Amino acid sequence: QVQLVESGGGLVQAGGSLRLSCAASGLTFSSYVMGWFRQAPGKEREFVAAIGRSGGGLYYVGSVKGRFTISRDNAKNTVYLQMNSLKPEDTAVHYCAADSTLSPSVKEGSYDYWGQGIQVTVSS
Repeated sequence: QVQLVESGGGLVQAGGSLRLSCAASGLTFSSYVMGWFRQAPGKEREFVAAIGRSGGGLYYVGSVKGRFTISRDNAKNTVYLQMNSLKPEDTAVHYCAADSTLSPSVKEGSYDYWGQGIQVTVSS
């Protein structure tokens, strides 16, 4: 059974940092593209970042470029999202997801497995 478990969320002041982790089990982690998505209250879920199987092929949504960094450790079956210079508009439930296709995708429908999500709240 595939499981993706996010951790590291919480409440932070604007300008602060958080590091999200997503531990994967039940799949060959290095064979999956990994992505992060988020859903703010009253809004649709949106793509945040994705990383290729070997750590290359990085993609970011424009609103987080230069502030967020996605990375992965295939030996630990874990993907990370380092979030710096956080803004109140980053407040959302953040999800990690695994995609069995070859290249990173920004499309939700491309992803096969999802975590349960973790809350990130940025206060002004």
